[in-house]
Amino acid sequence: MPHPIVFIVRNRIKQGSEKEFREFYRDSIPRIEASKPDTLVQLAYIDKAAAEVVILRLFPNSEAMDLHLQGADERSKAAYQFIEPTTIEIYGEPGNFALEIMNKVAVSGIKISILPQYMGGFIRPKTG
Repeated sequence: MPHPIVFIVRNRIKQGSEKEFREFYRDSIPRIEASKPDTLVQLAYIDKAAAEVVILRLFPNSEAMDLHLQGADERSKAAYQFIEPTTIEIYGEPGNFALEIMNKVAVSGIKISILPQYMGGFIRPKTG
């Protein structure tokens, strides 16, 4: 049975880029929401100092994560004008495509943490 995957990317906001990143991120959401229907959640949070932004995504399974990561190279290059990833955390067992990407990313010095064993829990669907 497939298990959900949580994908968290911590990023340093480049000096003086907070406003531009906020606009970039806000503009990217409708495109991602429309083109990645199996991405259940995508949320971003910025710390008070506007030095770090954390982007959290939730997928129903590894296939959905793989689909989300297709085309990520182009999306990431555009975002990297404003941010620099520092850490990637994956909770759940990623698919082969995601693992290939993570292996490439790890070479660049970004810390990657994978906790593959799902223990249980729940996701409450929106009601009413």
